[in-house]
Amino acid sequence: MSNFREKTAKVLSYVYGTGIAIALFAGALSFLGYLAAIIIGGETATEICTFIYKQCYPVIIYLSSVSVLIGLVKMYVAGEKSLVPPKKKK
Repeated sequence: MSNFREKTAKVLSYVYGTGIAIALFAGALSFLGYLAAIIIGGETATEICTFIYKQCYPVIIYLSSVSVLIGLVKMYVAGEKSLVPPKKKK
């Protein structure tokens, strides 16, 4: 049973890492979009910012939320505990 848990945790870890990396990359692209909008200016900048806000951000938020959920499931499957100090051996 533990071998199955280890394999599952490994797959979930890969999916979690990939999802978070994609979400961070998409966030960086949205920053570059806003930067381009500032440089371009005018009505085109408004359209760029509106597109990023209404089309991109919901997808980025959904992707990052799902990735965090997968990370929590991975922690549960692997039996990991975060923000807990290790027990001292006597």
